[in-house]
Amino acid sequence: MDFSIRAASLDDCKDIMRMIMVSRHVRAARNLEQDGFSKNPFFHVVIAEVPEQHRTKEGHTKIGYALYFYSYSSWKGRSIYMLDLYVMPEFRGKGVGKALMSKVAQLALAAGCHQLNFTVADWNKPSMDFYLSQGCFDVTASLGYHCMRCEGEALEHLAQP
Repeated sequence: MDFSIRAASLDDCKDIMRMIMVSRHVRAARNLEQDGFSKNPFFHVVIAEVPEQHRTKEGHTKIGYALYFYSYSSWKGRSIYMLDLYVMPEFRGKGVGKALMSKVAQLALAAGCHQLNFTVADWNKPSMDFYLSQGCFDVTASLGYHCMRCEGEALEHLAQP
């Protein structure tokens, strides 16, 4: 299948939001442009795009994305965190997800990163199988880490001196 992977631009925000909204309730919608496409972005995105002749029945040519940011491991040094990897269902199994993940890995190596980190929902067996087939491993199982979160009132309480 013919598709390309490129860095997202401000003009892609509407399509990125469309794909994000497919699978979850999103509170960050109003901040997407500011947080990802300002002078000092909190994240970056690569887009998968098909030529016009392969567009969806709704007319979309942007069919997938990977959202990532750079982070740091005190044990391993520079790392990259891929928060989202999404491909529209009708384009899955055609190499688009692999190409998006490959692009994030290339960007990681170019930036001197030693790790590509991400999470997978425990119910998402097809994605888990895909990641394992790419040589990734489950750090929860092998290192015993748990992904923790603090938000809302608990975050506000924690921030109090």
